[in-house]
Amino acid sequence: MANERLRTALLERGTTIVELAEAIEVDAKTVERWISQSRTPYRKHRFAVAKYLDAEEAYLWPNALTPKQAAAVSETEIVTVYPHRWAVPRDAWGRLFSAARQEINVLVYSGTFISQDTGLMRLFADKAKAGVRVRILLGDPDSPEVAQRGADEGIGDGMAAQIRMSLVLYRPLRQVEGVEIRLHRTVLYNSIYRGDDQLLANTHLYGMPAGDAPVLHLRKVVGGGMVSTYLDSFEAVWAGAPPVES
Repeated sequence: MANERLRTALLERGTTIVELAEAIEVDAKTVERWISQSRTPYRKHRFAVAKYLDAEEAYLWPNALTPKQAAAVSETEIVTVYPHRWAVPRDAWGRLFSAARQEINVLVYSGTFISQDTGLMRLFADKAKAGVRVRILLGDPDSPEVAQRGADEGIGDGMAAQIRMSLVLYRPLRQVEGVEIRLHRTVLYNSIYRGDDQLLANTHLYGMPAGDAPVLHLRKVVGGGMVSTYLDSFEAVWAGAPPVES
C-alpha cells in the first residue's frame, strides 16, 4: 500500500520526489520507495522530511512512533505553564505576536484584555500591513453559548456586554486589510492565542473567569501533536463562524 499522506504532502508543497531527495540528501529512488511501497525511513530522515514539508512526522508515518515516543515528543512542546492568565508576563503577549511572520490567531469569548491594549491593537495592524494573516474569533453576544458562559462565571449578561465592547474597540482594526474578525457560537474549553508555531492556551474552568485559569505556553516541534491539536480546533471553529457585519 502506498503512503498517500506523504504523496499528498509533496503535492501540497509543490515539491517533486527529486527535490525532496536532494533537500534531505538521499537517493530519489529511496524516496520513491517510501511512497510507492510505504517504506518507513530512519528516524533522522523522517524528521528531515517532516521539517522540509512542514508536516507532522506522526501524520506522515502514523505507525512509526510508539505511543510512549509520541507522548515524549509532544511533551517537549510545553515551554512553560502559568497557574493563571494574570500571571503571564505582559511582554510575553507582545513577544508571541511580534514573532509572527505568517499567522496571528485569537479565539476567545470576549478577550477584552486584548482589545483594550492599544499597543497590541497597533501591533496587529502593523503585522497585517506586513502580510501577516490576523484572524480573531469572538463569541456571538446573542448566542446561548455566551449566555451560558456568562452564567457559569456569575456575571450573567456581562459576558455579552464585554464582547460588544470588544467589537467597538476592534472597529479601527477591521478596516485594515489582512484582518478578519468572526463571531462563533461554540462552547469553548479554552481560549487560543497564536503567533505562528507558538501559542498560549488559556484553559476554562467552571465558575471562574478565564483570567484566573491556567495557561500553557506551547511551541510546535516536528513530531509533536499538542500544538497541531489546538490549531485544528481553531480551524474548526473558524470554518463555522460568520464574519462580523459592517
